[in-house]
Amino acid sequence: MARRKQEEEHENHERWMVSYADFLTLLFAFFVVMYAISSVNEGKYRVLSESIVSAFRNETVSSGGQSIVVIQASSSQPKQVEPNKTQDLAKQRQREKMRNVAKDILEVLAPLVQQGKVRVLETTRGVTIEINDSILFSPGQAQLHPTSVKAMQAVAEVLAASDFPIIIEGHTDNVPINTLQFPSNWELSAVRATTVLRLFADAGVGAERLTAIGYGETRPVEPNLLAEGRARNRRVTIMIESVVPEKGREVRLDAGPADAPAAGGAVAAGASQTAAR
Repeated sequence: MARRKQEEEHENHERWMVSYADFLTLLFAFFVVMYAISSVNEGKYRVLSESIVSAFRNETVSSGGQSIVVIQASSSQPKQVEPNKTQDLAKQRQREKMRNVAKDILEVLAPLVQQGKVRVLETTRGVTIEINDSILFSPGQAQLHPTSVKAMQAVAEVLAASDFPIIIEGHTDNVPINTLQFPSNWELSAVRATTVLRLFADAGVGAERLTAIGYGETRPVEPNLLAEGRARNRRVTIMIESVVPEKGREVRLDAGPADAPAAGGAVAAGASQTAAR
């Protein structure tokens, strides 16, 4: 008797639906868990976020989500000021102090100020007291008038109480001079400035703060065409410097561009300078 052939199993084409249903079940369970976690920690997360933000604002967040401002005690670390602002404040205080010195000088020279013989100018370098030479010297001479000595001594007393560097400048008009003592206006202006410098030093102003410069006729403030302009140019100026000059550095032959001295340290050509040390 012939064996009956075993019937082949019927192939199930819908088997993938089992795996797909399991995948959807797991995915649904994952989202349920994530939603449950986020719902539980939402309040804690908000408190944590507000605490971090308020920490940078010096605030404390209470459990109810309300912020409490924290006032730092005076013993805490002081707020640091930027270097540029610190320098600006120091310069401002120094300039105010310098202006007070100039005001004191104006007070002791008040009669001469009223006559128009003394003027005060403020520049970036400092404060300049400009004195007409007619009240200080005779024409072509470098010896102080006896009447002006007391006025200059009063100015010296004011300057002696300060610590600013002082530059005394002598100026002339363009009328040439040629004497045995003063071959040109260079010598006349330099000696006049030095005469005032010596009076200041003798009156108590530190010699290390004093500098005398003779400019001759090279720096007029008015045209020399008229007598009024020439009289205006014949003057002695007292410069109260607002900045202490820096010490110079030696320049060597092998020095690079970075080692070159600053432009402010250059010596003006043609100026006859006499410094007291």
